[in-house]
Amino acid sequence: MKHTCLHVLAPGAVELKGDNDDPSEVVTKALDALTKTVTDGQKSLGDRIAALEGKGTTPEPKDDPVSKLTERLDKLEAKGNRPNGNGETEGEPSTEQKAFAAYLRQGDRAPEAELKVLTVSSDTQGGYLAPTEMSGEFIRDLVEFSPIRTLATVRTTTAPAVSYPKRTGITNAKWKGETQPQEGSEPSFGQVEIPIREVNTFVDVSNQLLADSGGTAEAEIRLSLAEDFGQKEGLAFVSGNGVLEPEGLLSATGIAETLNGHATNLSADQLIALMYALPAAYRSRGTWLMNGGTLAKVRTLKDGNTGVYLWQPSYQAGQPEMLLGRPVVEAVDLPDATSGKFPILFGDFATAYRIVDRLALSIFVNPYIRATDGITRIHATRRTGAGVVQARALRKLKMATS
Repeated sequence: MKHTCLHVLAPGAVELKGDNDDPSEVVTKALDALTKTVTDGQKSLGDRIAALEGKGTTPEPKDDPVSKLTERLDKLEAKGNRPNGNGETEGEPSTEQKAFAAYLRQGDRAPEAELKVLTVSSDTQGGYLAPTEMSGEFIRDLVEFSPIRTLATVRTTTAPAVSYPKRTGITNAKWKGETQPQEGSEPSFGQVEIPIREVNTFVDVSNQLLADSGGTAEAEIRLSLAEDFGQKEGLAFVSGNGVLEPEGLLSATGIAETLNGHATNLSADQLIALMYALPAAYRSRGTWLMNGGTLAKVRTLKDGNTGVYLWQPSYQAGQPEMLLGRPVVEAVDLPDATSGKFPILFGDFATAYRIVDRLALSIFVNPYIRATDGITRIHATRRTGAGVVQARALRKLKMATS
């Protein structure tokens, strides 16, 4: 009978083979060899553990994945706890510090790679990190106003218009003899009406801007509206058409004029003629009104006989400069001394011109009309009227037409 060979290969085991051996004996010998091998391995492992325990350490096989992960986490934790916290070796200067040190040593000759770190000229390369300082001071354009309000008579009203009764004629008395009968006479009357006009606008501003500016944005809007309305009404008081605007001094009918005689050059003689063409009562309270360009020309005028300047500078603080003994006021909205224009007005403005205010500058903040857009609308309204009530108290100079 033929038997299969059994080979048991293990450390310290015996290789058994043969065709005539008893199978049970073969198995017994194999089991004995395996048992001896396991026993020897346990003893060897125990000796290793004892040796390691004697040294105060625990075995960490190099191929253990848990040990490798633990070691890696320990390294990351140590790196994150360093002072700079950016993975660089403790005590090593940062890239920015190196660049700054290189710039101090070499200036513009420093390596370009290091200088790029300090660049702020390009927003995407660091400029966004160096924001400019926002100053609390606003830079505003100068807004000039015609000073008509300071010269005219100003009053307020609650009505949509103001009517001034006006006497247009006096009685007609006659000299009579002792027994001659008297004749009756009747003065004539009229009426001057000044309607109230309205100027308005609105400004849309985002709610975020109103909230983030700390009230500065709204304050600037209110100031801008006040300056705009003041400029608009000053211009209307000079040249308003009387339809949608108040009636202006140059648009009013009935104001007499004196011809200058030249299209561009002012005549000193005609200025004297203009002044004395007014009745003495108005002339004694009269004021000259002209813009800065005309004023410059007037200051060069001299008396034809004596060569003395007509202009009289003020040598006392608070006192106006004089032209032919009467004060001069500069009004930016009057035209220049050019062909066909009326560059100079003279007269008693308080008697001749009335300004009637119905409503002071009214500002209404409406946060609802555009609330879904995140917008607040600020409405501004001003109602005022003006007109000439006594044309004989004023006179204007007209330049010749070239």
